[in-house]
Amino acid sequence: MERSLSMELVRVTEAAALASARWMGRGKKMEADDAATSAMRDVFDTVPMKGTVVIGEGEMDEAPMLYIGEKLGTGYGPRVDVAVDPLEGTNIVASGGWNALAVLAVADHGNLLNAPDMYMDKIAVGPEAVGQIDINASVLDNLQAVARAKNKDVEDVVATILYRERHEHIIAQIREAGARIKLINDGDVAGAINTAFDHTGVDILFGSGGAPEGVIAAVALKSLGGEIQGRLLPQNEQELARCESMGLDCNKILRMDDLVTGDDAIFAATGVTDGELLRGVQFKSNFGLTHSVVMRAKSGTVRFIDGRHSLKKKPNLVMR
Repeated sequence: MERSLSMELVRVTEAAALASARWMGRGKKMEADDAATSAMRDVFDTVPMKGTVVIGEGEMDEAPMLYIGEKLGTGYGPRVDVAVDPLEGTNIVASGGWNALAVLAVADHGNLLNAPDMYMDKIAVGPEAVGQIDINASVLDNLQAVARAKNKDVEDVVATILYRERHEHIIAQIREAGARIKLINDGDVAGAINTAFDHTGVDILFGSGGAPEGVIAAVALKSLGGEIQGRLLPQNEQELARCESMGLDCNKILRMDDLVTGDDAIFAATGVTDGELLRGVQFKSNFGLTHSVVMRAKSGTVRFIDGRHSLKKKPNLVMR
């Protein structure tokens, strides 16, 4: 992939964040998601690449935009696979909560797992604990392994997990071990990425969430030198059959090289609402202020970008 593609992809997430941020706290998650999706697609059409959506809003007959198999880009440039979540945290935006993001990941063609839209059990850590975790091990064993790797007591380890009824047994085990917990209502992409940044205060992610989000998080953690492991969790015979039709083994532990292969991939995200990693969009007079991060696995470069966008000169968020 071309190095310049990184900045082009930030333009995509910036547009999605600016569009969806207008809906913050208004209780309309579908409208926020539609705004992010439309803006993301419009800017993608200006990016010099031959992209195919492998993780998107659904199949072609289920979603009007950014569907799996859709072609993105100008049709010139590198051939890439694209994973998108125009608004990671629709409920967050609707309620005005924390950690909503516009996110995407891009890799060379054939290098992203075509993850079905179902649950995936996940465990993720930052660089210091790579090689120390095991999704098959107990919660206590993983907490102790992370504590050793980061030279701290278990009582000082912070685990993050989606606040869901299905996670009550994991939450109980974390508390019994004496570790601390940061519960998140939505947005486990942000939760996974936060494990790789000390200033977020998060050491490990547990629990199940969307499989597509697991692949997107894997690209970020690959760029950051972290680790994520996953296992597909089909909830019914239909989902099991879908995995089989895609050649996926639901008993297999999916490691980094299963989720994103090759040495080159790019992750980009822009904050929609404030979070530990990124600030949310702010509107001031005729300007929109954004805070983004873009990472490339091949170089290991991580850039944080502040954007100031003239909404008067670029009212549709696109300048061709």
